[in-house]
Amino acid sequence: MSLFNDTFTTLEHSLNYASAKNRAISSNIANVDTPGYKAKKVVFSEVLKNEVFSISTKRTSERHMDFHPMSQRSFKTVTNSNTTYNHNGNNVDIDKEMSELAKNQIYYQALSDRMSRKFRSLEAVIKGGN
Repeated sequence: MSLFNDTFTTLEHSLNYASAKNRAISSNIANVDTPGYKAKKVVFSEVLKNEVFSISTKRTSERHMDFHPMSQRSFKTVTNSNTTYNHNGNNVDIDKEMSELAKNQIYYQALSDRMSRKFRSLEAVIKGGN
């Protein structure tokens, strides 16, 4: 068992996801008036679905499933090139992007607060509970 268990790893991957999402949203907002720019978004569910379908299982009992660990990067950035919202070929919806940015900032803050609490509890254990 490692000192930094799955909770820390999960929080780290979640923070990486939120950071990538923030970069995509920021890029979309910065290019709202750029002719021909196509909005980007970070997706997780499509990668998860692909990973789940690619899992080969070996069952030793009908009640068991053998799942191999997923790849470290469980999200990807995609460009939506099928739509156009503006006359200049741009498809950035600024209201949607601002809403997504606010939601992502709240998500990131919650993750970083959780990570801080985990480190504080680890520190308390190391110091002997004082």
